[in-house]
Amino acid sequence: MNHAAQDPHAKPLGGWRVLVPRGGPWGDGVAASLRRQGATPVIAPLINFAPTRDHETLEKALADLAAGAFRWLTVTSATTVDVLYAYRATIPASTKVAAVGETTSAALQAVGYRVDLVPERDNSAAGMAEQLIALEPEPVDILTLRSEIAKPVLTRRLSDAGHRVRSVVAYRTVGVPVADRVARDVESGRINAILVTSGSVAEQVHAQFPHIPDTTVIAAIGPRTARDARRAGLEVDVVADT
Repeated sequence: MNHAAQDPHAKPLGGWRVLVPRGGPWGDGVAASLRRQGATPVIAPLINFAPTRDHETLEKALADLAAGAFRWLTVTSATTVDVLYAYRATIPASTKVAAVGETTSAALQAVGYRVDLVPERDNSAAGMAEQLIALEPEPVDILTLRSEIAKPVLTRRLSDAGHRVRSVVAYRTVGVPVADRVARDVESGRINAILVTSGSVAEQVHAQFPHIPDTTVIAAIGPRTARDARRAGLEVDVVADT
C-alpha cells in the first residue's frame, strides 16, 4: 500500500526529476521552488544569450536614445535589460519606457531604470502595442530592442498605426548542447518532467531530445509558450495559468 498518498506531509512532487532548461539566477530560483515541492531539479541550460552581431547599429541606437530621439523605448525581455545595463545606456527623462511584463519591469527597476507602462492584461508584444497605440494617437518615434529571432509583431503593429519605429537587435539566442547523461536520462524516462520556458527552449527540446517518452510531462510556462511549443512539435501536457 502506498502510504505517501495518505501522508498530509508528503510533498506533491516527491520522487520527480524535473529538467530546468535555464541556468543563472532564474534557474536557481526555479530549482529551489522544485526542491520545496519534493522534486529533484536537473539544471540543463538549453539556450544562452550572445551579443548582437551588429554592435554599430545597437550603439548608434543607444546614442540616439541618450540624446532624446525617442518618445518610447520598448523592452520585451529581462535579457534586453542586461544589454542596456552592460552598455550603460542612458534613458533620458523625455523618453518613456514600456516593459512587456512584471518580470521585465522588475529587471529594469533593479538596475535603476524607471518603467512607465506594463500591459494591464496581455503581457505580450501584441498587448504592449495595443496599449501604446491607445496612449499615442499621433505618430511618435519608438525604439524597440529585440532578440534576433523575435517575431516583428510589435514593430509591425506600431508601424501600421503610423508610428516611426526603429527596430534594433540587442542580442541573439543560441542553443546549448546538453550533456550526454542528460540526453540519456530524458530518452530513458528518468526525467519525469521538462519545463519549457520560451519558444526557443521548445525548439531546443524538440531538436536535442528526439525521443521523449509519452510518460514525460511537458510543462509550458504560459499559454503563449505552449502555442510556440506545439508549433515546434512538442505535445504539451501542462500550461501554467500565469
